[in-house]
Amino acid sequence: MSSRNPGSGLNLGWISRIAVNQPAVLRRAEQIESRRTVKKDWQVAWLLRAVTCIDLTALSGDDTPSNVHRLCFKAKRPIRDDLLRSLKMADSGIATGAVCVYPARVKDAVHALKDAGCHIPVASVATGFPAGQTSLKTRLEEVRMAVEDGASEIDIVINRTLVLTGRWEELYEEIRMFREACGEAHMKTILGTGELGSLTNVYKASLVAMMAGSDFIKTSTGKESVNATYPVALVMVRAIRDYYWKTGFKVGFKPAGGIRSAKEALVWLSLIKEELGDDWLTPHLFRVGASTLLGDIERQIYHHVTGRYAAHHDLPMA
Repeated sequence: MSSRNPGSGLNLGWISRIAVNQPAVLRRAEQIESRRTVKKDWQVAWLLRAVTCIDLTALSGDDTPSNVHRLCFKAKRPIRDDLLRSLKMADSGIATGAVCVYPARVKDAVHALKDAGCHIPVASVATGFPAGQTSLKTRLEEVRMAVEDGASEIDIVINRTLVLTGRWEELYEEIRMFREACGEAHMKTILGTGELGSLTNVYKASLVAMMAGSDFIKTSTGKESVNATYPVALVMVRAIRDYYWKTGFKVGFKPAGGIRSAKEALVWLSLIKEELGDDWLTPHLFRVGASTLLGDIERQIYHHVTGRYAAHHDLPMA
């Protein structure tokens, strides 16, 4: 990402003036969700773009080095070679935006990607993922260790208690410390929007995260009962747009949790294009956190190329 967001001073006046018109947001979200998507060749082109924006994720308690190794090779070759050749995209270098793992698996991912001969970023969750309720000292050390092990992107989680109690100065200072601990690694700040209580809180938390120097803001951990939703996304991307207009710095957006179908991926791309513009439709400014989405995208591309639906044995692990 060029011209990283350096953050700014905490503008409490701006934050205090925020009030989200929830009925208007819900109406706009319904428009986006119900809109017809692109078809045929255009659809395939959009799906391939979506693949390049996926953070291919393994965040389970039973993750092993071999699982991570397999995930990394899938990240390098997300779509079957013969399908890409049929689309005349064999030399396009299509790969996922990143591989996202727990801190304990960062070294495994770094080594696997090196073995695969590719330069896909390794992202690591940190700061007491998913709840963010461990001590500040522990959370900071977790960031530093992930970076030392080779992570070039860190997905931090905020302490949602600070949002729910309106302690914006404390939230700002914590995120600033996380940014400093990240060093050159890009920082994605997970808001945990399903636990923030209101869309107004989502907007305020988004602004504080950007003021504190976040490179991305992210909806969810994927572990909450409510994860990425279109109303929340609209609030967050409009906060990104307002921050850009005020500061000139572009901050990325990452929805995560529950995004499983190719059709949903197209809706998310459409939302970003309409609300933020084409500049954001790149892996530098848009990511989707997902573990199963890639499989459905590959199935849709297989159907487009062959005219039939894939059996389980037709496609490699996603």
